[in-house]
Amino acid sequence: MASTRTGTDGTSTSNGGNKADNVRKAVVMFSTVLAIVGSFIGSGALGGTPIAQAAGGALGADATLIAPAVPAFGVWSVIYAGLVAYACWQILPARAINERQRRLGYPIAASALLNAAWIFAIQAGQLALSVAVIFVLVAVLAWIFAICVQTRPQSRVEAAVCDGTLGLYLGWVCIAAAANVSALLVSSGFSGAGLDPQWWAVFVLAVAGLIGIGLAAGGRGRLAPAATLIWGLAWVAVSRLGGELPSAVTAGAAIIAATCVGSVTVVLRMRGRHGMQVRRRAAVSGVAA
Repeated sequence: MASTRTGTDGTSTSNGGNKADNVRKAVVMFSTVLAIVGSFIGSGALGGTPIAQAAGGALGADATLIAPAVPAFGVWSVIYAGLVAYACWQILPARAINERQRRLGYPIAASALLNAAWIFAIQAGQLALSVAVIFVLVAVLAWIFAICVQTRPQSRVEAAVCDGTLGLYLGWVCIAAAANVSALLVSSGFSGAGLDPQWWAVFVLAVAGLIGIGLAAGGRGRLAPAATLIWGLAWVAVSRLGGELPSAVTAGAAIIAATCVGSVTVVLRMRGRHGMQVRRRAAVSGVAA
């Protein structure tokens, strides 16, 4: 039988949470469903124009030097599956009173709504609006990432469906944002202001690499954000080496950025694990003494 008590705000709570918790869980579930519907529209499965063909093809694999090859977008299936798993997991009664989920719920719901809004902006051919939306989405996902780093998951399942999914989401959206900005500039007629477009591409990829290194440092070597960031960079290289818009310079920059992100992430993760082992040994020694 569920226990019931009165919370500090005077509301009745139980091991299933209070009304505010139930509203939060419902909002997360509704937002996730809307994001999934948006994904079907974006794929063209529900009658919408596929993202690669929408907005005059501005986000096609060969539209800009920063555009990843088509197979790269398969990562969305993994991210959406993770979001659905999280939405179902967080609705369980035991999750309602989890303070970590209370902090994460609404930001995650906001990220799902922004995802849907981005798809609808692209479908409407509003590239400038899509860039604004995706920047807000990156900011929200960075906020979520910070919460995940500051707090600890209570189980491996939570680490996978929550931290893992949201880390993959953040890493991929960083690459998507770079491609989105490039698409807007090219469609607006930007020709490089006297600088070879390849070097602009190198600059953008360098920024993406620095962001990946920053996430590795902030997340103490978390693998999920690095995985999708590296995935996106690798497919940019593939697209520039074998697509209709070849550029060995851009491909090389993408490979270097991916290598740097991967190397820094692994080093920081190993250093973090070593530090944790040292602290555990010191704690055991202290208890023994």
